[in-house]
Amino acid sequence: MLRSTLTTLQRSTAAIRKPLTVSGARFYHEKVIDHYERPRNVGSFPKTATDVGTGLVGAPACGDVMKLQIKVDEASGKIVDVKFKTFGCGSAIASSSFMTERVRGMTLDEAGQIKNTEIAKELCLPPVKLHCSMLAEDAIKSAIKDYRSKRGTAAAATADASTAPAPAAASA
Repeated sequence: MLRSTLTTLQRSTAAIRKPLTVSGARFYHEKVIDHYERPRNVGSFPKTATDVGTGLVGAPACGDVMKLQIKVDEASGKIVDVKFKTFGCGSAIASSSFMTERVRGMTLDEAGQIKNTEIAKELCLPPVKLHCSMLAEDAIKSAIKDYRSKRGTAAAATADASTAPAPAAASA
């Protein structure tokens, strides 16, 4: 069983690295390969911990599922540690790994402003793989929302108010 799993993993890695000569073939950028072969911050925290926010998102179109967790220093409001587990393609794993490196040390508001286009640009993802970077954006936003909901309704209400549209002016 283990030998079969290792063989499959080796073939998957070889398939990503192997240059394709077919017309119209897509190549993975070295940054994607690096994060896929050596993913950073894989693991998880206890989801019930009050200083941990968990985001679990998925893409039904391709079957990718991403869990991203942030550990926040309550005094500074900064993300001090990040972990992820992703079931999906190389681009999804690379997007998760990249996101964990990107948000470490940021405030929740800063991390919540990261857009999938930043991730896609940094990893040089082709248009057909943009949904992978969108999963990473959705995962960090979901983790922040979960953390804030654990901290109480005041913090969650403040965060929701900052992202909600302004109320319409009342007519006299």
